[in-house]
Amino acid sequence: MKIKLDYGRSGLEVELPDANVVGPLAIRPAEPLGNPQQAIEHAIANPIGTPPLGELAKGRKSACIVICDITRPVPNKLILPPMLRTLEAAGIPRDQIVILNATGLHRPNEGAEMEEMVGAEIMRNYRIENHFGKRLEEHTYLGTTPNGVPAWIDKRYCEADLKITTGLIEPHLMAGYSGGRKLICPGIAALETVRIWHGPKFLEHPKADVGFLDGNPVHEENTRIAKMAGCDFIVNVCIDGQRRTTWVGAGDMIEAWMVGVRFCEQVVRVGVPEPMPIVVTSCAGYPLDTTWYQAIKGLTGCLPIVKQGGTIILAASLTEGVGSPEFVELIDDNPDLHEFLARILGKDYFVMDQWQLEEFVKVYKRCKVKVITQGLSPEILRKCHVEPAASVEQAVADSLKEYGPNSRVAVIPKGPYVLPYVSA
Repeated sequence: MKIKLDYGRSGLEVELPDANVVGPLAIRPAEPLGNPQQAIEHAIANPIGTPPLGELAKGRKSACIVICDITRPVPNKLILPPMLRTLEAAGIPRDQIVILNATGLHRPNEGAEMEEMVGAEIMRNYRIENHFGKRLEEHTYLGTTPNGVPAWIDKRYCEADLKITTGLIEPHLMAGYSGGRKLICPGIAALETVRIWHGPKFLEHPKADVGFLDGNPVHEENTRIAKMAGCDFIVNVCIDGQRRTTWVGAGDMIEAWMVGVRFCEQVVRVGVPEPMPIVVTSCAGYPLDTTWYQAIKGLTGCLPIVKQGGTIILAASLTEGVGSPEFVELIDDNPDLHEFLARILGKDYFVMDQWQLEEFVKVYKRCKVKVITQGLSPEILRKCHVEPAASVEQAVADSLKEYGPNSRVAVIPKGPYVLPYVSA
């Protein structure tokens, strides 16, 4: 059976034994919107839980629109133009509108990357700025939550007269689903906020997992922080496997987002009859699979269906390497993952991005990982606690020798965009 995995910009075709394959597990068909631009305009004018954006904007002197960074394939070129026209028609001067790129703690996006995200016309005519999570002085302190998380949010957002966020609703490895409140925390939060919110107190909770909202402390806490910052209006979308827009919702940060979550979970959840000894997956291709840091989401996304002691085979381009300098340092300093877990559960150890290695530990404790990539050397992959493989086909063949020739192989071409579960 020939299957194309999402890998980089072009994909990776693989051939797997028909008799063993379960799937491919894919997003359920959802009719793409025939005219997404029109649908966005309609959503802005007919929102869920708030007055129309044009009414909200009247009398406001300034506006901040928060967008996702390049690690999320949000169709900003469709979303931003009608929003910007609406704000200016309501009387907000163009020079008082800032488009704030919610980098969280990722690197900034500039030049060709930013043009790819928003389009040349918007880049030429509007003020677009990056959030820098490590610059505490660029944030406003809003107080500390009952759970001890200090809420530091980007000043440009806090000081804006009208606060707007955009985003993509998809499964998320810690917060259940992305979009909505996540554009504020961690999108435009300071490191001082994220280090506690992404700490073991929250991440080691059994419901701090993909697809969970009820009782998920990560979701509950960043919702609390987003409410502290305030949000007047959101525009969120869902997309299909070809990244075509399938749903648009606008309005209240909670109410409109929850409608999108309900739509998303109907589409992304795919059941298998039993845990799988072998799972072949991706990290959804560009822009999500450019670093090992991001690619870990491809592993955690399929973990619910991996049999204890099984193997995940991951194809990811990793064209930008391991990740941030801090993440590289973290891996170098923690060759023993059991000692790493003990360190972060203590009180005196913290390195930015440790939460992603903590998520990897959950994979490491469950199964083996084989990685196919052109972006990292075998030596670096081994340092990342995974096995390098020459090809998906070879990795599958080796795994079938280990688990038996009749072993089942679940295949998830689009990685974490699919939320697999054991139906039994």
